[in-house]
Amino acid sequence: MKKYINKLILLGGLLFLGSSCETDGQLTTLKAVSFPSAIEVSSSTIVLTEDTADDQALLISWPAVTFPIAAPVTYAVQFDLVNDISGSLAWQKAKRIEVGGDVLSKAFTDQELNKIAADLGLPIDVSGQIVIRVEATMDRKIYSNPVTIKVTPYERSVVFGEIYMPGAYQGEWNVDTALALTAISKGVYQGYVTVLPGYGPVFKLNTGRNWEQYYGAGATNNDLKNMSTTDFVLPGEGSYQVKVNLNTLKWSSVAYSWGIVGDGTAGSWNTSTPMNYDYQTKTWKITADLVPGNVKFRLNNEWTINYGSKNTTDGIAYLDDQGAHYVGEAGTYEITFKINDVDPSGLGYPATANYTIVKK
Repeated sequence: MKKYINKLILLGGLLFLGSSCETDGQLTTLKAVSFPSAIEVSSSTIVLTEDTADDQALLISWPAVTFPIAAPVTYAVQFDLVNDISGSLAWQKAKRIEVGGDVLSKAFTDQELNKIAADLGLPIDVSGQIVIRVEATMDRKIYSNPVTIKVTPYERSVVFGEIYMPGAYQGEWNVDTALALTAISKGVYQGYVTVLPGYGPVFKLNTGRNWEQYYGAGATNNDLKNMSTTDFVLPGEGSYQVKVNLNTLKWSSVAYSWGIVGDGTAGSWNTSTPMNYDYQTKTWKITADLVPGNVKFRLNNEWTINYGSKNTTDGIAYLDDQGAHYVGEAGTYEITFKINDVDPSGLGYPATANYTIVKK
C-alpha cells in the first residue's frame, strides 16, 4: 500500500510541476504578443521649414499592446532608412525615441523631425523616405509593422546673438549681469533660470545690455509688447527653460531642472534632488548631504535623459551611461553639473557633461 501511495505522490508532483511550467510559459515568452492593429501617422508627405520649426509636423499613434502580465508597457518610436531595415543589421542604425509607459502617441515638431532626418542622412531640400515602427517592451520587445513617410528636411541657419532677461530672480534688477538667452534659430532664443525662495518671478526682455529697447507683457503674460511697463511673470519658485520668439512676439516657459539621484543622495534611486541654475556661470549647482553610495545626474526627475560617470576622477558624465560617481564618505558636498544643452530639441543632448563633487 505504501508503494502505491508513494507513486501517487510522485505522479501528483509531476503533474503539478508540469502545470506550473505551462502556466509560467503562458505568462512569459510562450504566449504570442503582437500589435492588434497598424500604427497611424498624421501625414505621409512632410515638407519641413525653419519658419515653422516649433509647429507640429508629425503625430504617430498606435494601439495598446496587451502582454500576459499586468504591468505598464513601455513604448518607443524608431526611425530608419528603407535600405537599413533588412538583413543581419536591420534597424541597427535606427534613431530610437523613448515615449514612456502606457503612452499611445508621440508628436514631433518640424525641428525635431528635421534633426532625425539629418541624423539618418537624408539630403537637404530633397524628398526622402523614412520608415517608422513602434517598439513595445515588457518581458520582451515586440514591434509594429513599419510605415513609410516622405520627408523633405531643411538646412538650419547658423545664428548668433543673445537677448537678456533682467528680473527679480537676480535679487536685484541688473541688465548688465542678467541671464543671456542664446539664439537657437532666426529670432528664437532660449535659456534657463532658477527662481529661488524669496525671490520674485517677474522679469523683462531686453535686446541689449541696456534699457534702450525692452519688451514687457502685452495682451497676455505670454505676449511681447515693445516698451511695455508690465512685467512678465514666471509660474513661481523653481527652475525653467525659457524660450522667446521675436518672430511671433511670444514667450513660454517649462519646468526644467537637472538633479542628483542615487543611493548616495537623500532621494536614493527614486527621487532626484533638484539643483539650481547659476545663470552667470551657466552651471547647475547644489550643496547637499551625501552618504556612501552612488550619484548620477538626470533631468526633470525622470530617467529619460540621464548622465553617469565611468570613474570618480575625470569629472566627465556620459549620456545614458550605467556608471555613477561613488562617494566613499558621508558629509556635505558641493556639486556642480555643466552641460551644453542650449538647444536640446533641435540638436539633442550632448554625449558628455562636466561635473564636480567636492566635500566641504
